[in-house]
Amino acid sequence: MTDIVIPNVGESVSEVTIASWMAQAGDTVKKDDPIVEIETDKASQELVAPEDGVLSEILVAEGETVAVGTLIAKMGEGSGKAAAKKEAVKGDAEVKAQTEAPASNKSSGSSIDINVPNVGESVSEVTVASWMKQVGDAVEKDEAIVELETDKAAQELVAPRSGVLTEILVAEGDIATIGQTLARLGESQSTGDLPGPATAAKGDEGGGLAGVSGTNFDDVPNDARVMPAAAKIIRENDLDASKITGSGKDGRILKADAAQALSDGSAKKSAAPAAAPTPPSVSAPAPVAPSAPRETGEREERVRMSRLRQTIARRLKDAQNTAAMLTTYNEADMSEIMAIRSKYKEVFLKKHGVKLGFMSFFVKACVQALKEVPTVNAEIDGTDIIYKNFYDISIAVGTDKGLVVPVLRDADVLSLGGIEKGIGELGAKARDGNLSMDDMRGGTFTISNGGVYGSLMSSPILNPPQSGILGMHTIQKRPVVVNDEMVIRPMMYLALSYDHRIVDGKEAVTFLVRVKECLEDPERLLLDL
Repeated sequence: MTDIVIPNVGESVSEVTIASWMAQAGDTVKKDDPIVEIETDKASQELVAPEDGVLSEILVAEGETVAVGTLIAKMGEGSGKAAAKKEAVKGDAEVKAQTEAPASNKSSGSSIDINVPNVGESVSEVTVASWMKQVGDAVEKDEAIVELETDKAAQELVAPRSGVLTEILVAEGDIATIGQTLARLGESQSTGDLPGPATAAKGDEGGGLAGVSGTNFDDVPNDARVMPAAAKIIRENDLDASKITGSGKDGRILKADAAQALSDGSAKKSAAPAAAPTPPSVSAPAPVAPSAPRETGEREERVRMSRLRQTIARRLKDAQNTAAMLTTYNEADMSEIMAIRSKYKEVFLKKHGVKLGFMSFFVKACVQALKEVPTVNAEIDGTDIIYKNFYDISIAVGTDKGLVVPVLRDADVLSLGGIEKGIGELGAKARDGNLSMDDMRGGTFTISNGGVYGSLMSSPILNPPQSGILGMHTIQKRPVVVNDEMVIRPMMYLALSYDHRIVDGKEAVTFLVRVKECLEDPERLLLDL
Protein backbone atom coordinates (compact mmCIF):
# COMPACT_ATOMS: atom_id res chain seq x y z
CA MET A 1 0.00 0.00 0.00
CA THR A 2 1.37 3.42 -0.99
CA ASP A 3 0.35 6.64 0.75
CA ILE A 4 -0.41 9.76 -1.29
CA VAL A 5 0.45 12.81 0.82
CA ILE A 6 0.48 16.55 0.18
CA PRO A 7 4.09 17.45 -0.71
CA ASN A 8 5.99 20.54 0.36
CA VAL A 9 4.88 22.93 -2.39
CA GLY A 10 6.74 26.05 -1.34
CA GLU A 11 8.58 27.71 1.49
CA SER A 12 5.64 29.89 2.55
CA VAL A 13 2.80 27.45 1.76
CA SER A 14 1.35 25.51 4.70
CA GLU A 15 -1.96 24.29 3.28
CA VAL A 16 -3.59 23.41 -0.02
CA THR A 17 -7.11 22.90 -1.36
CA ILE A 18 -8.17 19.73 -3.17
CA ALA A 19 -9.43 21.17 -6.47
CA SER A 20 -10.48 17.97 -8.27
CA TRP A 21 -9.79 14.24 -8.31
CA MET A 22 -8.84 13.01 -11.78
CA ALA A 23 -9.09 9.37 -10.70
CA GLN A 24 -11.65 7.78 -8.40
CA ALA A 25 -11.43 5.00 -5.82
CA GLY A 26 -11.07 1.70 -7.66
CA ASP A 27 -9.52 3.25 -10.80
CA THR A 28 -6.36 1.73 -12.24
CA VAL A 29 -3.61 4.32 -12.75
CA LYS A 30 -0.23 4.23 -14.39
CA LYS A 31 2.94 5.73 -12.98
CA ASP A 32 3.09 9.52 -13.60
CA ASP A 33 -0.64 9.70 -14.43
CA PRO A 34 -2.20 12.81 -12.79
CA ILE A 35 -4.54 11.71 -10.02
CA VAL A 36 -5.46 14.94 -8.21
CA GLU A 37 -5.23 18.68 -8.79
CA ILE A 38 -4.37 20.82 -5.78
CA GLU A 39 -4.52 24.60 -5.39
CA THR A 40 -2.53 26.96 -3.22
CA ASP A 41 -2.86 30.70 -2.80
CA LYS A 42 -0.23 31.05 -5.56
CA ALA A 43 -0.92 28.40 -8.19
CA SER A 44 -2.56 25.10 -9.05
CA GLN A 45 -0.68 21.91 -9.85
CA GLU A 46 -1.20 18.20 -10.36
CA LEU A 47 0.03 15.31 -8.23
CA VAL A 48 0.94 12.20 -10.20
CA ALA A 49 0.87 8.51 -9.31
CA PRO A 50 4.26 7.40 -7.91
CA GLU A 51 3.80 3.89 -9.39
CA ASP A 52 1.38 1.65 -11.28
CA GLY A 53 -1.54 0.46 -9.19
CA VAL A 54 -5.13 0.99 -8.09
CA LEU A 55 -6.40 4.05 -6.24
CA SER A 56 -7.89 2.11 -3.35
CA GLU A 57 -9.06 4.93 -1.07
CA ILE A 58 -9.67 8.70 -1.20
CA LEU A 59 -9.47 10.31 2.25
CA VAL A 60 -10.03 14.01 1.44
CA ALA A 61 -12.95 15.25 -0.67
CA GLU A 62 -12.83 17.93 -3.35
CA GLY A 63 -13.01 21.46 -1.98
CA GLU A 64 -11.46 20.61 1.38
CA THR A 65 -8.32 22.39 2.63
CA VAL A 66 -5.57 20.34 4.27
CA ALA A 67 -2.07 20.94 5.60
CA VAL A 68 1.18 19.99 3.86
CA GLY A 69 2.04 16.38 4.74
CA THR A 70 -1.61 15.27 5.09
CA LEU A 71 -2.47 11.78 3.83
CA ILE A 72 -5.13 12.26 1.14
CA ALA A 73 -5.33 8.85 -0.58
CA LYS A 74 -3.95 5.34 -0.68
CA MET A 75 -2.82 3.22 -3.61
CA GLY A 76 -2.68 -0.56 -3.82
CA GLU A 77 -0.91 -2.90 -6.22
CA GLY A 78 -2.50 -3.26 -9.64
CA SER A 79 -1.86 -7.00 -9.98
CA GLY A 80 -0.95 -10.03 -7.92
CA LYS A 81 2.37 -10.42 -9.70
CA ALA A 82 3.39 -6.86 -8.87
CA ALA A 83 2.39 -7.35 -5.27
CA ALA A 84 4.29 -10.61 -5.03
CA LYS A 85 7.36 -9.04 -6.58
CA LYS A 86 7.21 -6.14 -4.15
CA GLU A 87 6.86 -8.43 -1.16
CA ALA A 88 9.75 -10.59 -2.43
CA VAL A 89 12.01 -7.58 -2.76
CA LYS A 90 10.97 -6.34 0.65
CA GLY A 91 11.64 -9.77 2.15
CA ASP A 92 15.09 -9.97 0.57
CA ALA A 93 15.95 -6.56 1.93
CA GLU A 94 14.86 -7.53 5.43
CA VAL A 95 16.87 -10.77 5.32
CA LYS A 96 19.93 -8.88 4.06
CA ALA A 97 19.59 -6.24 6.77
CA GLN A 98 19.29 -8.87 9.51
CA THR A 99 22.29 -10.81 8.10
CA GLU A 100 24.60 -7.80 7.83
CA ALA A 101 23.58 -6.02 11.02
CA PRO A 102 24.37 -7.15 14.58
CA ALA A 103 21.61 -8.85 16.53
CA SER A 104 20.95 -5.68 18.52
CA ASN A 105 20.32 -3.63 15.37
CA LYS A 106 16.56 -3.97 15.22
CA SER A 107 14.15 -1.33 14.08
CA SER A 108 12.45 0.45 16.95
CA GLY A 109 9.49 1.68 14.90
CA SER A 110 8.04 2.57 11.52
CA SER A 111 9.83 4.80 9.02
CA ILE A 112 8.54 7.37 6.56
CA ASP A 113 9.75 8.21 3.08
CA ILE A 114 11.28 11.59 2.27
CA ASN A 115 10.10 12.29 -1.28
CA VAL A 116 10.94 15.01 -3.78
CA PRO A 117 8.12 17.58 -3.49
CA ASN A 118 6.43 19.31 -6.38
CA VAL A 119 8.64 22.40 -6.56
CA GLY A 120 7.01 24.21 -9.46
CA GLU A 121 4.56 23.89 -12.30
CA SER A 122 7.21 23.45 -14.99
CA VAL A 123 9.77 21.51 -12.93
CA SER A 124 9.91 17.72 -13.44
CA GLU A 125 13.27 16.85 -11.88
CA VAL A 126 15.72 18.14 -9.28
CA THR A 127 19.39 17.66 -8.49
CA VAL A 128 20.42 16.61 -4.99
CA ALA A 129 22.90 19.38 -4.24
CA SER A 130 24.03 18.35 -0.75
CA TRP A 131 22.96 16.22 2.19
CA MET A 132 23.02 18.18 5.44
CA LYS A 133 22.43 15.01 7.43
CA GLN A 134 23.97 11.56 7.04
CA VAL A 135 22.71 8.06 7.78
CA GLY A 136 22.40 7.63 11.53
CA ASP A 137 22.04 11.34 12.30
CA ALA A 138 19.19 12.42 14.56
CA VAL A 139 17.01 15.20 13.13
CA GLU A 140 14.38 17.45 14.60
CA LYS A 141 11.07 18.31 12.96
CA ASP A 142 11.47 21.12 10.36
CA GLU A 143 15.27 20.74 10.42
CA ALA A 144 16.90 20.95 6.97
CA ILE A 145 18.16 17.56 5.79
CA VAL A 146 18.92 18.01 2.08
CA GLU A 147 19.36 20.85 -0.40
CA LEU A 148 17.67 20.39 -3.78
CA GLU A 149 18.55 22.36 -6.88
CA THR A 150 16.23 22.96 -9.84
CA ASP A 151 16.83 24.89 -13.03
CA LYS A 152 15.32 27.94 -11.33
CA ALA A 153 16.50 27.99 -7.72
CA ALA A 154 17.83 25.99 -4.80
CA GLN A 155 15.77 25.09 -1.77
CA GLU A 156 16.07 23.03 1.39
CA LEU A 157 13.87 20.03 2.24
CA VAL A 158 13.02 19.76 5.93
CA ALA A 159 12.18 16.77 8.10
CA PRO A 160 8.41 16.24 8.49
CA ARG A 161 8.97 14.90 12.02
CA SER A 162 11.72 14.19 14.52
CA GLY A 163 13.60 10.95 14.07
CA VAL A 164 16.73 9.32 12.70
CA LEU A 165 17.86 9.31 9.07
CA THR A 166 18.03 5.57 8.41
CA GLU A 167 18.66 5.45 4.67
CA ILE A 168 19.82 7.72 1.82
CA LEU A 169 18.69 6.54 -1.61
CA VAL A 170 19.97 9.29 -3.93
CA ALA A 171 23.55 10.50 -3.75
CA GLU A 172 24.74 14.10 -4.01
CA GLY A 173 24.89 15.27 -7.62
CA ASP A 174 22.31 12.73 -8.85
CA ILE A 175 19.02 13.72 -10.46
CA ALA A 176 15.66 12.71 -8.97
CA THR A 177 12.15 13.10 -10.33
CA ILE A 178 9.19 14.69 -8.56
CA GLY A 179 7.76 12.19 -6.08
CA GLN A 180 10.87 9.99 -6.00
CA THR A 181 11.99 8.79 -2.58
CA LEU A 182 15.25 10.40 -1.50
CA ALA A 183 15.66 8.97 1.97
CA ARG A 184 13.86 7.27 4.84
CA LEU A 185 13.34 8.67 8.30
CA GLY A 186 12.88 6.30 11.22
CA GLU A 187 11.69 6.95 14.73
CA SER A 188 14.18 8.10 17.34
CA GLN A 189 16.38 5.30 18.58
CA SER A 190 19.69 4.74 20.31
CA THR A 191 22.93 5.04 18.39
CA GLY A 192 23.61 1.35 18.75
CA ASP A 193 20.42 0.51 16.90
CA LEU A 194 21.26 2.28 13.67
CA PRO A 195 21.61 0.43 10.37
CA GLY A 196 24.78 0.59 8.35
CA PRO A 197 25.22 3.27 5.69
CA ALA A 198 23.04 2.79 2.64
CA THR A 199 24.39 2.84 -0.86
CA ALA A 200 22.84 5.60 -2.94
CA ALA A 201 20.50 4.05 -5.48
CA LYS A 202 20.92 4.69 -9.19
CA GLY A 203 17.71 4.75 -11.20
CA ASP A 204 19.49 3.96 -14.49
CA GLU A 205 22.84 4.29 -16.18
CA GLY A 206 22.02 7.90 -17.06
CA GLY A 207 22.00 8.90 -13.39
CA GLY A 208 19.09 8.30 -11.04
CA LEU A 209 15.95 8.47 -13.18
CA ALA A 210 14.27 5.20 -12.24
CA GLY A 211 11.11 4.51 -14.16
CA VAL A 212 11.46 7.62 -16.32
CA SER A 213 14.24 7.02 -18.82
CA GLY A 214 12.26 4.23 -20.42
CA THR A 215 9.37 6.51 -21.40
CA ASN A 216 9.27 6.06 -25.16
CA PHE A 217 6.83 6.66 -28.01
CA ASP A 218 6.71 5.41 -31.56
CA ASP A 219 8.27 8.63 -32.84
CA VAL A 220 10.92 8.86 -30.14
CA PRO A 221 14.39 7.51 -31.01
CA ASN A 222 15.55 4.61 -28.85
CA ASP A 223 18.29 6.67 -27.28
CA ALA A 224 16.05 9.66 -26.48
CA ARG A 225 15.01 10.34 -22.92
CA VAL A 226 11.71 12.10 -22.47
CA MET A 227 10.61 13.32 -19.06
CA PRO A 228 6.97 12.51 -18.12
CA ALA A 229 5.66 16.08 -18.32
CA ALA A 230 7.35 16.55 -21.71
CA ALA A 231 6.00 13.20 -22.91
CA LYS A 232 2.47 14.32 -22.10
CA ILE A 233 2.85 17.50 -24.21
CA ILE A 234 4.38 15.53 -27.09
CA ARG A 235 1.62 12.93 -27.03
CA GLU A 236 -1.32 15.34 -26.67
CA ASN A 237 -0.08 17.68 -29.42
CA ASP A 238 1.21 14.97 -31.78
CA LEU A 239 4.74 16.36 -31.86
CA ASP A 240 7.83 14.71 -33.30
CA ALA A 241 10.19 14.17 -30.35
CA SER A 242 13.13 13.66 -32.69
CA LYS A 243 12.88 17.34 -33.63
CA ILE A 244 13.12 18.52 -30.02
CA THR A 245 16.54 19.23 -28.56
CA GLY A 246 16.66 18.28 -24.89
CA SER A 247 18.26 20.71 -22.44
CA GLY A 248 18.30 18.31 -19.49
CA LYS A 249 21.09 16.03 -18.37
CA ASP A 250 22.39 13.74 -21.16
CA GLY A 251 20.04 15.44 -23.62
CA ARG A 252 16.83 14.64 -21.73
CA ILE A 253 13.77 16.41 -23.10
CA LEU A 254 12.17 18.51 -20.34
CA LYS A 255 8.70 20.02 -20.17
CA ALA A 256 10.11 23.45 -21.05
CA ASP A 257 11.73 22.00 -24.19
CA ALA A 258 8.45 20.44 -25.35
CA ALA A 259 6.48 23.61 -24.55
CA GLN A 260 8.96 25.74 -26.50
CA ALA A 261 8.76 23.38 -29.48
CA LEU A 262 4.97 23.53 -29.33
CA SER A 263 4.91 27.33 -29.24
CA ASP A 264 7.36 27.88 -32.10
CA GLY A 265 6.03 24.98 -34.20
CA SER A 266 9.48 23.48 -34.72
CA ALA A 267 8.43 19.93 -33.81
CA LYS A 268 5.33 19.54 -35.96
CA LYS A 269 5.11 16.23 -37.76
CA SER A 270 5.52 16.50 -41.52
CA ALA A 271 2.84 14.77 -43.60
CA ALA A 272 4.27 11.84 -45.58
CA PRO A 273 4.10 12.16 -49.41
CA ALA A 274 1.37 10.09 -51.04
CA ALA A 275 3.60 8.63 -53.77
CA ALA A 276 6.49 7.38 -51.72
CA PRO A 277 7.77 7.51 -48.17
CA THR A 278 10.12 10.31 -47.28
CA PRO A 279 13.74 9.24 -47.74
CA PRO A 280 15.62 8.81 -44.46
CA SER A 281 18.02 11.60 -45.43
CA VAL A 282 15.14 14.12 -45.54
CA SER A 283 13.69 13.37 -42.12
CA ALA A 284 14.70 15.48 -39.14
CA PRO A 285 17.75 14.06 -37.41
CA ALA A 286 17.41 12.53 -33.97
CA PRO A 287 18.99 14.43 -31.10
CA VAL A 288 22.72 13.82 -31.22
CA ALA A 289 23.96 11.87 -28.24
CA PRO A 290 26.46 13.88 -26.22
CA SER A 291 30.02 13.12 -27.26
CA ALA A 292 32.31 11.42 -24.80
CA PRO A 293 34.02 13.95 -22.53
CA ARG A 294 37.63 14.60 -23.37
CA GLU A 295 40.30 13.60 -20.93
CA THR A 296 41.46 16.34 -18.57
CA GLY A 297 45.09 17.18 -18.06
CA GLU A 298 47.09 17.27 -14.87
CA ARG A 299 46.43 20.98 -14.37
CA GLU A 300 42.72 20.80 -15.22
CA GLU A 301 39.69 20.09 -13.10
CA ARG A 302 36.32 18.86 -14.36
CA VAL A 303 33.27 20.06 -12.41
CA ARG A 304 29.70 19.30 -13.43
CA MET A 305 27.62 22.39 -14.20
CA SER A 306 24.89 23.04 -11.67
CA ARG A 307 21.27 22.97 -12.81
CA LEU A 308 21.13 26.71 -12.23
CA ARG A 309 24.18 27.33 -14.43
CA GLN A 310 22.79 25.04 -17.16
CA THR A 311 19.54 26.99 -17.12
CA ILE A 312 21.34 30.34 -17.23
CA ALA A 313 23.28 29.14 -20.29
CA ARG A 314 20.18 27.80 -22.02
CA ARG A 315 18.00 30.85 -21.33
CA LEU A 316 20.65 33.31 -22.48
CA LYS A 317 21.19 31.37 -25.69
CA ASP A 318 17.42 31.09 -26.22
CA ALA A 319 17.16 34.87 -25.85
CA GLN A 320 19.72 35.35 -28.63
CA ASN A 321 18.04 32.78 -30.88
CA THR A 322 14.47 34.01 -30.35
CA ALA A 323 14.51 37.79 -29.97
CA ALA A 324 15.64 40.36 -32.53
CA MET A 325 17.92 41.86 -29.91
CA LEU A 326 19.44 45.30 -30.34
CA THR A 327 21.18 47.67 -27.91
CA THR A 328 21.10 51.45 -27.76
CA TYR A 329 23.43 53.55 -25.59
CA ASN A 330 23.45 56.87 -23.79
CA GLU A 331 25.21 58.42 -20.82
CA ALA A 332 23.99 60.23 -17.72
CA ASP A 333 25.56 62.89 -15.55
CA MET A 334 25.25 61.53 -11.98
CA SER A 335 26.14 64.82 -10.24
CA GLU A 336 22.63 65.62 -8.97
CA ILE A 337 21.93 62.15 -7.58
CA MET A 338 25.36 62.01 -5.91
CA ALA A 339 24.66 65.39 -4.31
CA ILE A 340 21.27 64.20 -3.00
CA ARG A 341 22.82 61.03 -1.58
CA SER A 342 25.58 63.01 0.12
CA LYS A 343 23.12 65.53 1.59
CA TYR A 344 20.46 63.11 2.90
CA LYS A 345 22.32 59.83 3.49
CA GLU A 346 22.35 60.14 7.31
CA VAL A 347 18.71 61.20 7.59
CA PHE A 348 17.62 58.53 5.12
CA LEU A 349 19.48 55.78 7.00
CA LYS A 350 18.05 56.91 10.32
CA LYS A 351 14.46 56.92 9.06
CA HIS A 352 14.40 53.87 6.76
CA GLY A 353 17.13 51.70 8.26
CA VAL A 354 18.85 51.24 4.88
CA LYS A 355 21.38 53.24 2.91
CA LEU A 356 20.27 55.42 0.02
CA GLY A 357 21.80 53.83 -3.07
CA PHE A 358 21.69 54.49 -6.78
CA MET A 359 19.38 51.58 -7.57
CA SER A 360 16.25 53.19 -6.11
CA PHE A 361 16.68 56.19 -8.43
CA PHE A 362 17.16 53.89 -11.42
CA VAL A 363 14.06 51.87 -10.56
CA LYS A 364 11.97 55.04 -10.28
CA ALA A 365 13.43 56.42 -13.52
CA CYS A 366 12.71 53.17 -15.37
CA VAL A 367 9.12 53.03 -14.11
CA GLN A 368 8.63 56.59 -15.32
CA ALA A 369 10.02 55.70 -18.76
CA LEU A 370 8.01 52.45 -18.94
CA LYS A 371 4.79 54.38 -18.42
CA GLU A 372 5.66 56.57 -21.39
CA VAL A 373 6.89 53.71 -23.60
CA PRO A 374 4.64 50.72 -22.69
CA THR A 375 6.04 48.38 -25.37
CA VAL A 376 9.27 48.05 -23.37
CA ASN A 377 7.11 46.73 -20.50
CA ALA A 378 5.21 44.30 -22.78
CA GLU A 379 5.90 40.80 -24.08
CA ILE A 380 5.16 38.78 -27.22
CA ASP A 381 2.87 35.77 -26.93
CA GLY A 382 2.64 34.04 -30.30
CA THR A 383 1.15 36.64 -32.63
CA ASP A 384 -0.17 38.79 -29.76
CA ILE A 385 1.37 41.54 -27.66
CA ILE A 386 0.60 41.52 -23.93
CA TYR A 387 0.76 45.01 -22.44
CA LYS A 388 1.31 45.04 -18.69
CA ASN A 389 -0.19 47.76 -16.55
CA PHE A 390 1.99 46.93 -13.56
CA TYR A 391 5.70 47.36 -12.95
CA ASP A 392 7.48 44.37 -11.40
CA ILE A 393 11.16 45.11 -11.84
CA SER A 394 13.64 42.21 -11.98
CA ILE A 395 16.97 43.01 -10.33
CA ALA A 396 19.95 40.95 -11.53
CA VAL A 397 22.02 39.66 -8.59
CA GLY A 398 25.32 37.84 -8.89
CA THR A 399 25.83 34.94 -6.45
CA ASP A 400 28.42 32.22 -5.94
CA LYS A 401 26.12 29.80 -7.81
CA GLY A 402 25.40 32.11 -10.74
CA LEU A 403 23.20 34.99 -11.83
CA VAL A 404 19.68 35.13 -10.41
CA VAL A 405 17.01 37.71 -11.13
CA PRO A 406 14.53 38.17 -8.24
CA VAL A 407 11.57 40.47 -8.75
CA LEU A 408 10.68 43.69 -6.90
CA ARG A 409 6.87 43.80 -6.99
CA ASP A 410 4.79 46.93 -7.72
CA ALA A 411 7.80 49.22 -7.91
CA ASP A 412 5.60 52.09 -9.10
CA VAL A 413 3.91 52.44 -5.70
CA LEU A 414 7.05 52.06 -3.58
CA SER A 415 8.98 54.97 -2.11
CA LEU A 416 12.75 55.24 -2.45
CA GLY A 417 13.01 53.74 1.04
CA GLY A 418 10.66 50.89 0.15
CA ILE A 419 12.66 50.12 -3.00
CA GLU A 420 15.98 50.07 -1.11
CA LYS A 421 14.51 47.78 1.56
CA GLY A 422 13.01 45.45 -1.02
CA ILE A 423 16.24 45.20 -3.02
CA GLY A 424 18.22 44.60 0.18
CA GLU A 425 15.92 41.74 1.24
CA LEU A 426 16.02 40.10 -2.19
CA GLY A 427 19.81 40.42 -2.35
CA ALA A 428 20.22 38.80 1.07
CA LYS A 429 17.91 35.92 0.11
CA ALA A 430 19.84 35.42 -3.15
CA ARG A 431 23.22 35.29 -1.41
CA ASP A 432 21.88 32.86 1.24
CA GLY A 433 20.23 30.66 -1.38
CA ASN A 434 16.74 31.27 0.06
CA LEU A 435 14.97 32.64 -3.01
CA SER A 436 11.63 30.95 -3.65
CA MET A 437 9.97 30.29 -7.00
CA ASP A 438 7.64 33.25 -6.40
CA ASP A 439 10.61 35.57 -5.84
CA MET A 440 11.82 34.80 -9.38
CA ARG A 441 8.55 34.76 -11.31
CA GLY A 442 6.76 37.41 -13.35
CA GLY A 443 9.10 40.39 -13.80
CA THR A 444 8.20 42.87 -16.55
CA PHE A 445 11.57 44.65 -16.99
CA THR A 446 15.12 43.98 -15.78
CA ILE A 447 17.91 46.18 -14.42
CA SER A 448 21.47 44.83 -14.36
CA ASN A 449 24.21 46.71 -12.53
CA GLY A 450 27.56 45.66 -13.97
CA GLY A 451 29.04 48.83 -12.55
CA VAL A 452 29.49 47.22 -9.14
CA TYR A 453 32.14 45.01 -10.74
CA GLY A 454 33.80 47.90 -12.58
CA SER A 455 32.22 47.43 -16.01
CA LEU A 456 32.56 50.58 -18.13
CA MET A 457 30.23 49.49 -20.95
CA SER A 458 28.46 46.29 -22.00
CA SER A 459 25.41 45.03 -23.88
CA PRO A 460 23.07 43.16 -21.51
CA ILE A 461 21.13 40.13 -22.77
CA LEU A 462 17.33 40.05 -22.53
CA ASN A 463 15.60 38.12 -19.78
CA PRO A 464 12.81 36.29 -21.72
CA PRO A 465 9.94 36.84 -22.15
CA GLN A 466 10.68 40.47 -21.26
CA SER A 467 11.29 42.97 -24.04
CA GLY A 468 13.84 45.22 -22.36
CA ILE A 469 16.78 45.27 -19.95
CA LEU A 470 18.76 48.28 -18.71
CA GLY A 471 22.47 47.95 -18.06
CA MET A 472 24.07 50.26 -15.48
CA HIS A 473 27.84 50.76 -15.49
CA THR A 474 30.58 52.21 -13.34
CA ILE A 475 30.62 55.95 -12.62
CA GLN A 476 33.73 57.57 -14.05
CA LYS A 477 34.78 61.20 -14.05
CA ARG A 478 35.12 62.43 -17.63
CA PRO A 479 35.44 65.80 -19.37
CA VAL A 480 32.12 66.92 -20.86
CA VAL A 481 30.84 70.14 -22.41
CA VAL A 482 28.28 72.06 -20.31
CA ASN A 483 27.13 75.50 -21.47
CA ASP A 484 30.00 75.60 -23.96
CA GLU A 485 32.53 74.97 -21.21
CA MET A 486 34.65 71.89 -20.58
CA VAL A 487 33.95 70.51 -17.10
CA ILE A 488 34.68 67.29 -15.22
CA ARG A 489 31.54 65.33 -14.29
CA PRO A 490 30.80 61.86 -12.86
CA MET A 491 29.36 60.08 -15.90
CA MET A 492 27.73 56.68 -16.34
CA TYR A 493 27.14 54.84 -19.61
CA LEU A 494 23.61 53.39 -19.93
CA ALA A 495 22.69 50.51 -22.26
CA LEU A 496 19.18 49.41 -23.18
CA SER A 497 18.89 46.03 -24.92
CA TYR A 498 15.46 45.50 -26.42
CA ASP A 499 13.49 43.12 -28.61
CA HIS A 500 13.21 44.85 -31.99
CA ARG A 501 10.22 42.63 -32.89
CA ILE A 502 8.06 44.68 -30.53
CA VAL A 503 10.10 47.80 -29.66
CA ASP A 504 11.00 50.21 -32.45
CA GLY A 505 14.27 52.16 -32.46
CA LYS A 506 12.45 55.43 -31.79
CA GLU A 507 10.75 53.96 -28.71
CA ALA A 508 14.01 52.49 -27.40
CA VAL A 509 15.85 55.80 -27.75
CA THR A 510 12.92 57.68 -26.17
CA PHE A 511 12.93 55.30 -23.22
CA LEU A 512 16.65 55.74 -22.59
CA VAL A 513 16.44 59.53 -22.95
CA ARG A 514 13.64 59.63 -20.33
CA VAL A 515 15.78 57.58 -17.93
CA LYS A 516 18.70 59.94 -18.53
CA GLU A 517 16.51 63.01 -17.90
CA CYS A 518 15.15 61.60 -14.62
CA LEU A 519 18.66 60.79 -13.39
CA GLU A 520 20.13 64.15 -14.31
CA ASP A 521 17.12 66.07 -12.93
CA PRO A 522 15.67 63.96 -10.05
CA GLU A 523 12.97 66.58 -9.40
CA ARG A 524 11.18 65.17 -12.45
CA LEU A 525 10.53 62.02 -10.39
CA LEU A 526 8.76 64.08 -7.70
CA LEU A 527 6.68 65.93 -10.26
CA ASP A 528 5.89 62.77 -12.28
CA LEU A 529 7.33 64.31 -15.45
